[in-house]
Amino acid sequence: MSKRLPFFKMSACGNDFILIDNRQNLLDKAKASEFVQQVCHRRIAVGADGVIFLRQSQVADFGMIFFNADGREVEMCGNGARCLARFAYLNDVCPSRMTFETQAGLIEAEVDGQKVKLKMDYLLSPKPPFPLMVNGKEREVFFLKAGVPHAVYLVEDLEQVDVIGLGRATRYHPHFQPQGTNANFVQVLGPHKIAARTYERGVEDETLACGTGSVASSIICAHLGLVVSPVSVVTRSGCVLKVYYKEKSADEFGDIYLQGEARVVAEGNLWLDELRIEESEIEESE
Repeated sequence: MSKRLPFFKMSACGNDFILIDNRQNLLDKAKASEFVQQVCHRRIAVGADGVIFLRQSQVADFGMIFFNADGREVEMCGNGARCLARFAYLNDVCPSRMTFETQAGLIEAEVDGQKVKLKMDYLLSPKPPFPLMVNGKEREVFFLKAGVPHAVYLVEDLEQVDVIGLGRATRYHPHFQPQGTNANFVQVLGPHKIAARTYERGVEDETLACGTGSVASSIICAHLGLVVSPVSVVTRSGCVLKVYYKEKSADEFGDIYLQGEARVVAEGNLWLDELRIEESEIEESE
């Protein structure tokens, strides 16, 4: 009989993830990259923007390990973190208020129904924009690391932007190597509202939403005096994320929160031999 691995499929404003409780080390981390690439394939497996493993932690309620669909582990994913918080709550790992560990620092979260609010454990200090030659044209770009790296372009008409072409060229631009960067395109809609589209590193495509991208975009707009907290971020899916912050000084922002939906789409078991995953990669889950 096929070995099976329990999982949840969750969506946060269209950013979708596979979530696995790996506190018992069911999956060998050395094999995780290949596993992630297989299960994230939308035509031959479950399909997702990434895979999130819940792990044991010595300093918090639990820990987060996040892989993009390309099989690369990254420090943090805002929408993924919100999904993980609700996943942990639904599986009785912790109460509705929790703290969990990521490579980007400790994250506080509160689950309220389908909504999850995160507090980021870092200060953000936006820098001035700089010129960048992209696709044969010099463009003004901002850069901010909000857990993971984000390039941000301010645009007048978001629907006219070549998100794939310009996003890919920015993601692989020599200026941002070797890590690369996510690329965000932002239109200010009002003092409390922006719209954002993101080309995500690791997914290598535009995603329907990006949590840390929404944070980076909001903080840069706040630094320029274009918005004030709270900021509603209209994502590509049409879903709205909310970003809260406090301006600590002229160049520093803290008490940063990200709030939005985290929905359970499905719960089931991965049939590992059907996915062509070797039996040696996983221990018995029973």
